[in-house]
Amino acid sequence: MSAAEAVRGRLVRRGDADYEEARIGRVFNARKPDRYPAAILEVADADDVVAGVRLAIEHGWDVSVRSGGHSWAAWSVRDDALLLDLGSLRSIEYDDATGIVAAGPATMGALELTPFLAERGRAFPGGHCATVGIGGYLLQGGQGWNGRAQGWACESVVAVDVVTADGEHVRADAGQNADLYWAARGAGPGFPGIVTRFHLQTYALPEAMWHDTWTFRLDDAEAVIGWLHRVLPTLDRRVEPVMAATRLPDVPLYDGVEHPGGTVLLLHATCMAGSEEEARNLLAGLGDCPVAGRELGRATGPTTVADESIAQTAQNPEGYRYAVDCAWTDAPAEVLAPLLLDIWRELDTEHSFSIWYGWAPARALPDMAFSIEGNVYVATYLIYPDAADDGMYRERVHSRTAAIARAGGVGVYLGDTDFTARQDRFLSPEHYARLEEIRARRDPAGRISGYLTADREGLNIHA
Repeated sequence: MSAAEAVRGRLVRRGDADYEEARIGRVFNARKPDRYPAAILEVADADDVVAGVRLAIEHGWDVSVRSGGHSWAAWSVRDDALLLDLGSLRSIEYDDATGIVAAGPATMGALELTPFLAERGRAFPGGHCATVGIGGYLLQGGQGWNGRAQGWACESVVAVDVVTADGEHVRADAGQNADLYWAARGAGPGFPGIVTRFHLQTYALPEAMWHDTWTFRLDDAEAVIGWLHRVLPTLDRRVEPVMAATRLPDVPLYDGVEHPGGTVLLLHATCMAGSEEEARNLLAGLGDCPVAGRELGRATGPTTVADESIAQTAQNPEGYRYAVDCAWTDAPAEVLAPLLLDIWRELDTEHSFSIWYGWAPARALPDMAFSIEGNVYVATYLIYPDAADDGMYRERVHSRTAAIARAGGVGVYLGDTDFTARQDRFLSPEHYARLEEIRARRDPAGRISGYLTADREGLNIHA
């Protein structure tokens, strides 16, 4: 039987009538890539991934992989490659005895995995954006709900089922194929294989989730940022403080207070705890706001991941073009605040937003590929409808973020990067070298497409 005859999923070749839909139909960013795979295989199951790799070997094609389609740069869409679309791999199975859930890479963390586990009294730190597939999310590290307390989501990956570059289906964990297990936790698109299933350690579902949300004028940014930097090292790890510069009108406002128009600051702190009282007390660790009394509104109360997902979806709408960049930074507040204001004052579309996310690493990371984090995570999402504005918004987001990277930045998180426009360090130098050794050993022909970059030699070099 030929490799093509072994394929059970839908194979769409360039030139077929439905090629364009298969190529970019599941790319979230409306700024679609100008790259054209030789073919797209919409796999039927994990065995079909094996058949797809062997088909690529037979034709001399590279292999690219799509799980959820949320990469801003659409890393999965590569010229002349075989794109393996894993959209059908979204089964979920839970083992009561071990607390381990096995899930396919296209499973959506917040919309599918979270409610499945909640019905069983369990939880996992799924992604903030509701429709993101867990495949790319976990391979890149996994910055998710309750992450300051539970750690990076990839730390809770106990095993992965992988199709290797030569078409073998293997299990990788701490005891077998340990090099692939190490790489699967942080390598992102540089992982030298295709994950068909993740095995994840789950946790007891917290009894309560609470939020404390403030709305401030943009003019109060420096005072609020200074406050957050002072209190961040003292906050309980269960408190997640995020400040967003946003133009959306649906923000807390006191009765009789009108939205000032334009960009405002939304401080949204969440906490998962053993009770509502405990959550409220932990959120009180934010202390006294230096501009209390000048806020435009404030709301506090119970929330859920489902409620938070609704808000995230409103801020990240489908059908728009996205230009995105990020930076981890250890810069002090007095250095960071003016650079953030340079970005925030320029937000000029309804959905564009930019976040300050207080992380404050407090422990050494386990031995895994993921290895870059900083005191604060900054990410900017310029969201707009018109293709004619691509150049302007891409230049703006990358140049402004580069300024932060030069002033106390330590690197980037792969999930919010576009290496075709700006590159930075995403792994420690030692871990990057180790990953390159694994890639060379596991995929000597370079069949798995790897990082999409404008400068291969400039990868993982800090700005």
